[in-house]
Amino acid sequence: QVQLVESGGGLVQAGDSLTLSCTAVGRTGRPFSTYAMGWFRQAAGKEREFVSAIRWSDGSYTAYADSVKGRFAISRDNDKKTVTLQMNSLKPEDTAVYYCAAGDWPDSNHGVYDYWGQGTQVTVSS
Repeated sequence: QVQLVESGGGLVQAGDSLTLSCTAVGRTGRPFSTYAMGWFRQAAGKEREFVSAIRWSDGSYTAYADSVKGRFAISRDNDKKTVTLQMNSLKPEDTAVYYCAAGDWPDSNHGVYDYWGQGTQVTVSS
């Protein structure tokens, strides 16, 4: 069982930046570096959607939703068991609860991830 804890959410204005972190706490069953990590978000009344993902190990492969490409950046620090989502040029439509997830493959399909955090709220005002 992998426990993931997100942090860094908050209320910002359009154009601002925000950094989300997701840390695996406790025992992870296997090295954190072997997990692919993903970020998803869910706005009120909408389905959960893919934001970004990063490959296991060195994170040499990353993927982004078209809506965030060029504005968001995902990275990982395996020593700290942490994955980070740097969000720049935020827009009101980025408002959502953001979740991180761990699994075997850096996929845009949320169904392939095994473990999820509790989520952190990001609100972008216009």
